[in-house]
Amino acid sequence: MAHTSAGRGKGLRGALSNRQMGMIALGGVIGAGLFVGSGSAIAQAGPAVLIAYGAVGVVVICVMQMLAEMSVAEPNTGSFSAYAHRHLGPWAGLSVGWLYAYQWCVTIGFEAVAGSAIVHALLPPIPTWLAALVLMFALIGVNFARVESFGTFEYWFAMIKVGAIFAFLFIGLAAIIGIFPGSAAPGLDNLTHQGGFVPNGWGSVLAAALVVFFSFFGTEVVTIAAGEAKDPARSIRRGMRTVLWRILLFYVGSMIVVVTLMPWDSTEITESPYVAVLHSLHIPFGGLVMNLIVLTAVFSCLNSGIYTSSRMLFSLAERGEAPQVLARTAKNGVPLAAVVTASSIGLFTIVANYFFPTTSVFQFLLASSGAVAVLVYLCIIVTHFRFRRTLSRERRNSLTVKMWLFPYLDVAVLAATLAVIVGMAFTDSSRNELILTLCVAAVIIAAGVVRQRRLSKAKNKDKANAEEVV
Repeated sequence: MAHTSAGRGKGLRGALSNRQMGMIALGGVIGAGLFVGSGSAIAQAGPAVLIAYGAVGVVVICVMQMLAEMSVAEPNTGSFSAYAHRHLGPWAGLSVGWLYAYQWCVTIGFEAVAGSAIVHALLPPIPTWLAALVLMFALIGVNFARVESFGTFEYWFAMIKVGAIFAFLFIGLAAIIGIFPGSAAPGLDNLTHQGGFVPNGWGSVLAAALVVFFSFFGTEVVTIAAGEAKDPARSIRRGMRTVLWRILLFYVGSMIVVVTLMPWDSTEITESPYVAVLHSLHIPFGGLVMNLIVLTAVFSCLNSGIYTSSRMLFSLAERGEAPQVLARTAKNGVPLAAVVTASSIGLFTIVANYFFPTTSVFQFLLASSGAVAVLVYLCIIVTHFRFRRTLSRERRNSLTVKMWLFPYLDVAVLAATLAVIVGMAFTDSSRNELILTLCVAAVIIAAGVVRQRRLSKAKNKDKANAEEVV
């Protein structure tokens, strides 16, 4: 019999195994941003990028521990959106839920565009627009099938990504200590030369931290998938425990290998740090292999994006914060209307990029969703603080997953997250994204407040009518 948990939609099926949930948790940590986007962070901060990755990694680990605590106590497909609704008010749940779904819908289109470029590079006869559409429809098909299909595909995508990272770390460690064939131990030259460990000053480390911060986004996907897990509480406990230490291993470990083996100011690093390292070690077909791995990361992101955005829309509809049609499920337990809606926005993004290249629609969509991650994390922190404060002593003592050093660490992480927002406001490259995202957020929050007031008025009216009857 399928496991039933509080908060699971009537039509959703508890079918994801603990094994699949574990790999979904790991897969969410490793995105294309790690394989490619890390190059711009290295170019900004030099070897000191290690500090940026370490510091941001600790912040993300703390936020995920807060979310894990709430998710184990109250498993729900809506995850942080449902918790915000419950503990901060309907306006908060509606706002963060729609912002999150919007961000993933845009990301779907962006990842399809990025993946199509890789496919075109590998197979030039295939035009990029066709490759993007094929990628989209293939993974829409996966999400139309039972949730087990999503879990199976994500399991193998994650296996490939995790295997690639471990292979890279093994090769890198062998090269660092001088036992890799054809290479000598580099020592600390690349860490201390070319301007020193912090070649561009501490301000550059903060700028790099802004880039790094968004590359971690996706670790929360496992808490949304928990709504369709066979054993939600156990899956989240095990998944988050694994993710917490592997975040630092995968990200910080990879960056140690890159900046130790390569000069940080190499143009190859900016383009693709992993490929740069493999080329420097004269590994045959290193670039081709990394392109295929990055393409796998794109597949994974597309798969997760369609799944996550559709389940968030489903959760919003269940709470009456989105059209009710989005809460309907097919016989196989899939919210087809939600999948179609999320995918349609992604397809619109692709069309805007390829068929209307002279307009700024695509850039607006990317920029207006660019800072959603920091707003989501901010909401998780505030919700967790409220969640813990409202628990009885007995309930607090019964928690099987707890945030460390509450409330002090919550306050520290909140301050760090606000510092990211301030940093974005004072950084030319991210200011526009922050402003546009805040504008979109303001519209959605206004809608949430209006809806909450209407609900309050309706509730008061019903109460008054009931008193009159009595």
